[in-house]
Amino acid sequence: MQQTDIIVIGAGLTGLTCAHHLAKKNRNFIVVEKLNHVGGVINTEKENGFVYETGPNTGVISQPEVADLFEDLKDKMTYEVPDEFSKKRYVLKNGKWVALPSGLIGGITTPLFSWYDKFRLLGEPFRKPGTNPDETLAEMVKRRMGKSFLNYAIDPFIMGVYAGDPAQLVTKYALPKLYNLEQNYGSFIGGSVKKMREPKDPEMQKATKKIFSVKGGLSNLMEALQSSIGKDRILLGLQNIFVEKNEGGYLLKAINADGNPVEIQAKQIVSTAGAYALPELFPFLPTSQVDKIKNLHYTRVVEVALGFKQWKGRPLDAFGALIPFREKRDILGIMFMSTLFENRAPKDGALVTIFIGGVRRQELCDLDDSAIRELVAREAKDLLELDDFNPDLFKIMRHAHAIPQYRADSKERFEAIEQLEAQYPGLILAGNLRNGIGMADRIKQGKTIAEML
Repeated sequence: MQQTDIIVIGAGLTGLTCAHHLAKKNRNFIVVEKLNHVGGVINTEKENGFVYETGPNTGVISQPEVADLFEDLKDKMTYEVPDEFSKKRYVLKNGKWVALPSGLIGGITTPLFSWYDKFRLLGEPFRKPGTNPDETLAEMVKRRMGKSFLNYAIDPFIMGVYAGDPAQLVTKYALPKLYNLEQNYGSFIGGSVKKMREPKDPEMQKATKKIFSVKGGLSNLMEALQSSIGKDRILLGLQNIFVEKNEGGYLLKAINADGNPVEIQAKQIVSTAGAYALPELFPFLPTSQVDKIKNLHYTRVVEVALGFKQWKGRPLDAFGALIPFREKRDILGIMFMSTLFENRAPKDGALVTIFIGGVRRQELCDLDDSAIRELVAREAKDLLELDDFNPDLFKIMRHAHAIPQYRADSKERFEAIEQLEAQYPGLILAGNLRNGIGMADRIKQGKTIAEML
């Protein structure tokens, strides 16, 4: 039996960020994790001259909390941002790569969008804001910008971020900044211009919106957090974890790697586990409320790291390539990792990451490894202009709960979380089941929770 003030369940990015800030305030806490390593789904592998990620590949400095965390950890790790290539993104149209436009002239001349929608876009600042809080992203974009913008800008973007379907994602929950742009300023274009002219808060200026990774891979970020927290405060490899409610607060029970029972008593407890894990983790919570959280849909994704010691394909001169669903391809998109960050592949070589599956192609996740290889070979030879497919690195990573989908049931989920936390003081239900799915969202939530505690 151990006694502490706070238990943090999960040594992923949210849990470790929370613990890092608790440690800065000298609070008493223990982090528990079922895996034998910190980081959760964030993990870096090195093989045959390649450095590749087996989970998330990059993050975005979209919140000031990210910059603050990097400053805290600067003696333990070095974050990196890509060069100008990262601003360029290709979109596939009719089997050909087209650079996604970034300015007015490019938007007018690009073949991605129809002339009807280009002219219609002139009226976007004058259209009334939507009144349906459950309006899907597809409905909003068609209403404000037109169908071609949905098909060749928003749809491939959502395929890349959520591996999702814009016709199912609700803008208010999935992309709250976009939703608020319309609600607060009346339009996307006009709102963007007005926001640019507004005085910049010094704190928000830290949110540079730049893509980031860490030198040597994202695992180095997680190891830096572990070092900052202290390894003695993190219990790894615990199995059969569940929590009981008692007079003293919360009693966590588990079995450690040696097969011995572990019990930890605390007044407060933070869960960063997935929504699907909550019923077994907190059996005392009312089923009627937990079901509203557990119903969160996670899409499956297959991730493939491809490495070539001598690159003989098309120039990899961009962040990557986005593939609209209407192009009817068998992959979601491609990231050019060796273009973005140094030392990810041997000199003159290349490392790319290919994503398969997502909400609308779940059947592809059921393919065995040989079928996945055939699929990747077919798509890579065509899209990356390879004469032969003989990679020096070929790694398949399967994610059963890859990305939560913020759909119309999100409001019910958020309300259930709020009600349970009010009913059980000291309990905090966090993680990607609320507050966003990106790495920046996880870092911000971790710090926010630590400040609450």
